[in-house]
Amino acid sequence: MDRAVDAANLGTPVGDLSILSLFLQADVVVKLVMIALLFASVWVWAIVFEKITSLRRVARSADAFEDRFWSGGSLDELYEEEGVKPAHPMAAVFGAAMNEWRRSLRVAGADISRSGVRDRVERAMSVTIQREMERLEKWMIFLASVGSTAPFIGLFGTVWGIMHSFSAIAAMHNTNLAVVAPGIAEALFATAIGLVAAIPAVLAYNKIGTDLARFAARLEAFGTEFGAILSRQSEERA
Repeated sequence: MDRAVDAANLGTPVGDLSILSLFLQADVVVKLVMIALLFASVWVWAIVFEKITSLRRVARSADAFEDRFWSGGSLDELYEEEGVKPAHPMAAVFGAAMNEWRRSLRVAGADISRSGVRDRVERAMSVTIQREMERLEKWMIFLASVGSTAPFIGLFGTVWGIMHSFSAIAAMHNTNLAVVAPGIAEALFATAIGLVAAIPAVLAYNKIGTDLARFAARLEAFGTEFGAILSRQSEERA
């Protein structure tokens, strides 16, 4: 296809290298690649905003909960207020442990010290931690996928665009820089968009992944401490 004719039909000069012109003059395949990468980039930023907001919210809730938990108040009251219908992961872990402990007390009776209460409580907390972390980690795989594949998708658009440009150059029998530059720029623009999508995705994945790992360790530490408390109370009641 004659690039000079395309540019004339679009009302843009052949040498116009603005972002809009690069997109409008690109081949349809390159346009699809650009649109897909732009969509992925917007989605990445939406996920990043949601994850940062969620992690800050659950961290504040965990701080407030631990303050109440270690204040020396009644565990039964805390369970009724926050454990029955937990609003955040730490309350969910606490509620699962208390629920299993109470059920074990009713079933085990006087033989509670040898009934494996602690094992059941720890399993209940472990399952709850895993479930809560899976919920918090939702869409993390998308960040990893964009970070690893977006540059290659952009590179595909670049290769396709360069092939298309070379075909147009051969048809025109003209290798003047003014003719060659726009086609090459359009092709390279796809790679640039791929990097724009990939770099934030990789940085966000590493940062958010680290924060999630820290929060998971915090839940596990709380579960270990709370399991020991319930175990001591079980032995005292035996």
